[in-house]
Amino acid sequence: MPNRKIPKRVFPRAKEDAAVAKASTATPQTSDISYKLAFQDQDFLLRDDLRPVRFQLELMKAELLLEEANIGSTFVMYGSARIPEREKAEALRASAATDQQRLIADRLVAKSRYYDEARKLARLCSKCPDLDGRRQFVVCSGGGPSIMEAANRGADDVGAESIGLNIVLPFEQTPNPYVTPHLSFQFHYFALRKMHFLLRARAVAAFPGGFGTFDELFELLTLVQTGKMAQLPIFLFGREFWERMVNFGGLVEEGVISEADLDLFRFVETAEEAWAKLELYYATRERTHLHRDAARA
Repeated sequence: MPNRKIPKRVFPRAKEDAAVAKASTATPQTSDISYKLAFQDQDFLLRDDLRPVRFQLELMKAELLLEEANIGSTFVMYGSARIPEREKAEALRASAATDQQRLIADRLVAKSRYYDEARKLARLCSKCPDLDGRRQFVVCSGGGPSIMEAANRGADDVGAESIGLNIVLPFEQTPNPYVTPHLSFQFHYFALRKMHFLLRARAVAAFPGGFGTFDELFELLTLVQTGKMAQLPIFLFGREFWERMVNFGGLVEEGVISEADLDLFRFVETAEEAWAKLELYYATRERTHLHRDAARA
């Protein structure tokens, strides 16, 4: 055989074909929408019929880029887009014009400590060493403000990259400035966004939040409860908040969940407490009850 280099490919790349198509001579035929390459035709891609294709694209784009970024696992942090750091919360209280606004502002000031805890937790997990050549416990948030910002900010504090999974909304959708630009993603479909939250998740922290936080948390608990997803550490920050919002014991008493389901998550108050429990979990072989410590066993 002649000593010649064998080409890596024999067909042009789609990008090269697209450039050729764009340079086509203008005629009535080439100017019509039907002549556009399918992947360049936005009107075609946005048809209702193409929804399954858009689902696949949203799944694949983030998956490919996260794989190329060598992300082995993530520490996902859920939380409110409306709980700012203390200084901003105090500014809201100072500008409150009614008793109701002052009451809400007071509660936001009290909850602003969770901004600090999310930031501290992100610093801790961002220092985790690589394993098998892949990055572990990379911070992943919804990419927005407040608690989400704190998570990405904590990673940035220690010079680590972090992931932001934004969603197209009429409000609260701009990525916070601490998300690593090449790990900043935008989704149209909530379902695909939530899938990417959990595909690489090896721990999840849920801070106080509203409908979105509850949606994400309870879907996660359902997936683990039903065996659709392997068990993993799930931390609920702020027992007082969660037990005021959700009567977990009442659900057991009503017979709609089992007492064992309460072992799927663990209440914590500080970043250090959560990280210590995570380290204990991954150092322990027996994981039937993930968060059942010696006092409860």
